[in-house]
Amino acid sequence: MITRYLSATSLTAAVLSLMFLGNPASAQQATQEKPTQGQSDNNGAAAAVSDQKIEAFAVAYLQVDKIRQEYAAKIGATSDPTAKQQLQTEASKQMVQAVQTSPGMSVDEYKAILSAAQKDPVLIKKVQDKLQKSAPAQQ
Repeated sequence: MITRYLSATSLTAAVLSLMFLGNPASAQQATQEKPTQGQSDNNGAAAAVSDQKIEAFAVAYLQVDKIRQEYAAKIGATSDPTAKQQLQTEASKQMVQAVQTSPGMSVDEYKAILSAAQKDPVLIKKVQDKLQKSAPAQQ
């Protein structure tokens, strides 16, 4: 059994990878920016997200993360800027499709949970726990 640990940094990377879903042209710029960590101004976020939504999020997250890793390798191995842009566009379409086909999860809900988890340590813990339980089933 592989134990996966999801840190706030991983969630931040996921947020950045989905920030450009609506605008793939900004993907390169978004991945170059350093996010700020340690913000905790939304303590009620964990209570606002149901266990069912966290479970649906975990399933979608694992699919999105798999796509992100696959395309990160492809993008990293490509030196042509046009080809990189095409791969980023393709990756964002695949990520959106992965979220849309996940039962009980929309792209907006996915982004909202990612954003809330970035600010709420309690929600991060809930998501981590659910991902650790869901990860073996996805492999």
